[in-house]
Amino acid sequence: MSFPSLSRRHWLKTLACGALLGFSTLGMASDAPLKIGTTAAFAPPLEVAVAEAAKEGIEVDLVEFSDWISPNTTLAHGDIDANYFQHIPFLENARKEGGYDLVPVAPGVLNNVGLYSKKYKSFAELPEGAKVAIANDPVNGGRGLLLLEKAGLISLKPGIGYKATLDDITANPKKLDIIELEAVQLVRALDDVDLAQGYPLYIRLSNAVDPHSALLFDGLDHPEYVIQFVARPQGKDDPRLRRFIDIYQHSSAVRAALDQSLGGLYVPGWEKK
Repeated sequence: MSFPSLSRRHWLKTLACGALLGFSTLGMASDAPLKIGTTAAFAPPLEVAVAEAAKEGIEVDLVEFSDWISPNTTLAHGDIDANYFQHIPFLENARKEGGYDLVPVAPGVLNNVGLYSKKYKSFAELPEGAKVAIANDPVNGGRGLLLLEKAGLISLKPGIGYKATLDDITANPKKLDIIELEAVQLVRALDDVDLAQGYPLYIRLSNAVDPHSALLFDGLDHPEYVIQFVARPQGKDDPRLRRFIDIYQHSSAVRAALDQSLGGLYVPGWEKK
């Protein structure tokens, strides 16, 4: 199955605030398309939703970012209308650290995250001092540490949850050398480390390993990790956005794209009770 191309597709790097302000007024034009920010891993099903929305006369531009900072910065400055790439814990941390006035609008998918290795087939094979890569942001790094604890490789302070940091490790019997990297770069580290936290979305894009080959997944029973559509408070009830979300959640064409893009490594968050 091939996905329709967007009429306008932007690839953005991290932007300075001053540069953002230069075009924010353009996004306020009444005849401007709905602009939704995302990252490469989430783009293919969104592209299908864009095409489906166009059939109803709703023009949507997908703005693709290469990092996990710019989507919230750009949204907070009004240069896009919504974004889709983060779960609630990540959003809460972004609001705390950046002072952003952003709110979740509706749930998207819940993705599995795993521990991957190109060198070893089991955790027992990991040597003492093995190099292990996890995400460097406060929330997803904690998710990686929880995975290492679930694998029996480390112990964490009781009850710390996804807020765990390296300082919360209470036992590390294999003396793992835990390296923190930007989450979107973890897949590139698989050749250089013994074990890495991995996002099947990015692994599938990179063709580095089989996305299903993780030594351990964190499971699809963590509703706090459901990816959210996020907007500014004044934009959360935009009827165009609400209709686009409805298309994303209920279009058979989008569901087929999700299945192709994510395999069995996701569940629809809007269907979880």
